[in-house]
Amino acid sequence: MHAMLWESLRNNQVQCQLCAHKCLLKNGDKGRCGVRLNKNGTLLSLVTNVATSLQLDPVEKKPLYHFLPGSKIFSIGSAGCNFSCKFCQNYAISQIQQHGRIPGKVIEPDELVNLAESKSVRSIAFTYNEPTVFFELMYKTTGLAQTSDIRSVIVSNGHMSQECLQTLARRLHAANIDLKSFRETFYKEYCNGHLQPVLDNLKTLKSLGVWLEVTTLVIPGLNDGDAELRDIAAFIHDELGRETPWHLSAFHGDYQMTDHPATPVARLEDAWRIGRETGLDFVYIGNVRTLLGGDTFCPQCGEVAIERKGYAVSIRGKAGVCPSCKADLPGIWQ
Repeated sequence: MHAMLWESLRNNQVQCQLCAHKCLLKNGDKGRCGVRLNKNGTLLSLVTNVATSLQLDPVEKKPLYHFLPGSKIFSIGSAGCNFSCKFCQNYAISQIQQHGRIPGKVIEPDELVNLAESKSVRSIAFTYNEPTVFFELMYKTTGLAQTSDIRSVIVSNGHMSQECLQTLARRLHAANIDLKSFRETFYKEYCNGHLQPVLDNLKTLKSLGVWLEVTTLVIPGLNDGDAELRDIAAFIHDELGRETPWHLSAFHGDYQMTDHPATPVARLEDAWRIGRETGLDFVYIGNVRTLLGGDTFCPQCGEVAIERKGYAVSIRGKAGVCPSCKADLPGIWQ
């Protein structure tokens, strides 16, 4: 079906405006994502109504810790990605350029919303592969979800175009964005992308009032140096606000990096301390067992407001309010 966000050029060429790559495509070419095709001067989306994954998840799995904690979220994935991360954990559905086949089944936006309603969820997440590349399915589904009082979330690499973000923002309630590194060399070598568009989009999301949480997959020897972690924490603090949660996830070898060592728990705990020392109010550790970095503490008095053990969540008192000093906590709680 016809894609959104593109420009027609001479000689049956088109320029995709969906993500920061701004792919220039001759007739018959596909974009880097593998799911947008120039057919005779018209850009088509090959995943307008394709889903590969439909799952009921804890919202904390996204991870989102300040958005409807303890609730279930209906997660939707499709196919393709505008990155080619060497450590991708969902490469079977994201890296379709490798085999040229688009997995999944045909499903329409109204069916997705009906499924979400049948599960009595309060929110939908577009996740698993990069949601930017199945923009048309996401855009229509988020519009229908709004009419059913279901909120919408993206879990994204943040490499969309500003046009994409501005078009989607009114239908979006929360986002978890991967800030994979604070070095352009990392983005180019390991992701086939760029750092600056991600930083720009993080600031745009914040300015548009979308609830924002940030995740960094901490990879030993690649992005886990103290200086780089401090740079990430400082950017979040200075540009996004100290109230923006930062999630530190453990790396486990996958795809083209199966032999790379996993992240030691101690290194994640060091990163947690760096985040807190930089002034961030909410730093969390995921993917490993640790006594540190799971709970939400009140920034005013230090009391535990939300206790977490894995995906088990215990809210003390009223969600979004400190049980001790009654200070309001940042987030979307109702």
